[in-house]
Amino acid sequence: MASKEVKVSGDKLHDVVIVGGGPAGLAAGIYAGRAGLDAVVLDGMGGGGQMNMIDRIENYPGVMDVESGAQLAEVMRKQMESFGLSVTFDQAESVEAKDDRVIIKGSEAHHTKAMLIATGSRHRPLGVPGEGKLMGRGVSVCATCDGPFFKGQPVAVVGGGDSALMESIYLSKVVKHVTIIHRRDSLRAEKYLQDLAFAADNIEFVWDAQVEEILGDQEVTGVKYKDKKSGESKAVEVPAVFVFVGLLPNTDFVKEAVDLDENGFVVTDARMRTSHPRIFAAGDVRVGSARQVGAAVGDGINAQVCIQEFLDTDTPPRDF
Repeated sequence: MASKEVKVSGDKLHDVVIVGGGPAGLAAGIYAGRAGLDAVVLDGMGGGGQMNMIDRIENYPGVMDVESGAQLAEVMRKQMESFGLSVTFDQAESVEAKDDRVIIKGSEAHHTKAMLIATGSRHRPLGVPGEGKLMGRGVSVCATCDGPFFKGQPVAVVGGGDSALMESIYLSKVVKHVTIIHRRDSLRAEKYLQDLAFAADNIEFVWDAQVEEILGDQEVTGVKYKDKKSGESKAVEVPAVFVFVGLLPNTDFVKEAVDLDENGFVVTDARMRTSHPRIFAAGDVRVGSARQVGAAVGDGINAQVCIQEFLDTDTPPRDF
């Protein structure tokens, strides 16, 4: 099979290429644009990242009149565009890190003095029978996208972290009933979200339960789980199962260029520097991220300030 032809954008050497248009990438783009850098933001989905899936924004400091994550992403994108940058619809597929430059290859080969990895993460699958086959047919990882299809019906949510509870709270306002299936006997989500979920009269919890299978042929009819205490297998009849059991980093394209941890997240120091002096990482894609919009924005700013110092001196940035 012939390899895909990749266009090289001449001999142009950008100051910085930001891969990913979520909160970290957009924040870095704003700072790069204000600094007058020759910067490119690559995002095959057009930007926004996981923000596009957040139904309600309540904890982003200073913002009270923006309701959804998608709206906040749009505001950030427009702010970045006001400084001359726009999101380029290109998916980074591989990275070649050299001493004098980094080459990011997608539909084009983008040469740059510095690179910021801000590709975020994706939802971790359960890995049980029926999940893959029924994805989009009742299995979902986005309540705001698919919840309205099940208005007036019962649904199940798998997970016990912030995302699982946020999505369950949203679903409780749309569907008839939400059953949260969690493998432990306590939740990992922040207390505020727990309080909201426990107060909802149409949310119930199934504790110490390990999902074994998502049931259905052409579409979801239920979810089968094992009671970890009794060892008994049980089932909940629902037309939809929403899965929120953690995240996987989008780092396959950089695994040959920088050090990753055992879970595939990019290893950085406090200044967002990776194992290669010309490559930086910010947001959910890096080890130790708080997995919050505000934290990702801070990472993106921190990284771009560090990149600016690198470009100004052509030496590795100093520690704070």
